[in-house]
Amino acid sequence: MLSIFDKGGHAPCPTPFNLAAHVLARAEDDPDKIALAILSPSGSERWSYGRLKAAILGIGTGLLQAGFQPGDILLMRLGNTVDFPLAYLGAIAVGMVPVPTSSMLTAPEVQRMMDQLSPAGVLHDPQIACPQTDIPVLDIAQLTAMHDLPPAAYHMGDPERLAYIIYTSGTSGVPRAVMHAHRAIWARQMMHRDWYGLSAQDRLLHAGAFNWSFTLGTGLMDPWSVGATALIPAQGVQIEALPLLLHRHDASLFAAVPGVYRKILIHHTKINLPKLRHGLAAGEKLSDTIRTHWAEATGGKKIYEAYGLSECSTFISSSPDAPAIAGSLGRPQIGRKVSIIDEEGPVGTGKDGIICVHRSDPGLMLGYFGAPDETAQKFQGDWFMTGDHAEMTPQGDIVLHGRVDDMMNAGGYRVSPLEIEAALLPHPAIQEIGVTDVEIKEDTRIIVAFYRADTEIPAADLTRYAAERLARYKQPRAWVRLTEMPTNPNGKLSRRALKPLFNGI
Repeated sequence: MLSIFDKGGHAPCPTPFNLAAHVLARAEDDPDKIALAILSPSGSERWSYGRLKAAILGIGTGLLQAGFQPGDILLMRLGNTVDFPLAYLGAIAVGMVPVPTSSMLTAPEVQRMMDQLSPAGVLHDPQIACPQTDIPVLDIAQLTAMHDLPPAAYHMGDPERLAYIIYTSGTSGVPRAVMHAHRAIWARQMMHRDWYGLSAQDRLLHAGAFNWSFTLGTGLMDPWSVGATALIPAQGVQIEALPLLLHRHDASLFAAVPGVYRKILIHHTKINLPKLRHGLAAGEKLSDTIRTHWAEATGGKKIYEAYGLSECSTFISSSPDAPAIAGSLGRPQIGRKVSIIDEEGPVGTGKDGIICVHRSDPGLMLGYFGAPDETAQKFQGDWFMTGDHAEMTPQGDIVLHGRVDDMMNAGGYRVSPLEIEAALLPHPAIQEIGVTDVEIKEDTRIIVAFYRADTEIPAADLTRYAAERLARYKQPRAWVRLTEMPTNPNGKLSRRALKPLFNGI
């Protein structure tokens, strides 16, 4: 039996289509209903569906009045505020192509993106790092003033046309610009059924920042597209305060990376969440330890895990209607076509191979911006190769084995060691460098840099050097000097051999 999961049941994306129009389609059902609440222990900021839609389409009008045209690329350098999703959807509504980026990126990192994309403009919060540029820049004050402009008409068109670009770390060490079509939002309906169990009555609290793609999708656009309420912690809210917010605001669903669950459990052994149906986890592998301790602390509440990547929306998951068997990620969602493939093609069930999703999946990327050859290399025939090894059971459950490359996971962000090594190697005292992630205790991993140098370099100096060149989540948390770097039989750096050389912090 070949490991191919192919069950229909999902209607094709309609045409003409606009991603933002789909997200806001339920806004007119009840304009006064709360679409978004930004939560803090001292209170909340509330946005009704009517206010949300007016601000988004007002920004669309403002962008057009500023001289931008459909198809223009707009780089987003905005912080963890509501301005981020408003500008993102406002641009998409009028056919422009926003590029959401992490506020933690440094100016040199952003400059490389600008050099690659040649954006028509930048949407910029002055508090967020951004290089000097001659292209048009709109700041927060200008974007806010657009909220009250007359609403723009949606730019409708082919659902296959480019809607937005997100960056992901690649195995080459160079962040890749992933292009997604308007149809990507249509594919997320499969997640609503086969991961969330999402309905208009839900109140979904997402622990992430506004300017993270996981938050944009799961925390905001998915609830809005069904008429539910999105709950987002205000900037500066500590993780240990989340159970209070979940209880106080009657959250029925909670979404976070596994590390957030772990940190909550450090501070709380008992958590009273009477309105919570279950939790959702993605971004990194959820351990059985976290799953068990969360159930113990909450009186039996479950966490349902999902698997996806920047190139394709979450397509494997467990759900209340289809819990995962022990040790598995869950099953491909209904409407997906997934296989486990090796060099010769789909393998049999129970055999190791790479998780692949079919080219026809509506959530799959259009490709990498300006890199057709690299795009083609990710496909074997009609199958997109994720790079993750797994096996499929006869029932379709996916058991993850690990990555085929050296990619690391830092708090839910996939990070390439090659990118970090390239940023740090120019240090005048470093002769060689190798980076990997190391588990320092159960469910806690940090990035560690191993380097060769004539003498020990003060860790504080190395940390300052890294901070000038890398976003915080990419920066090593520990530094180890070696007299010789471990290599494999071909003379290449063995990052796997670096891990046991770390003695702790």
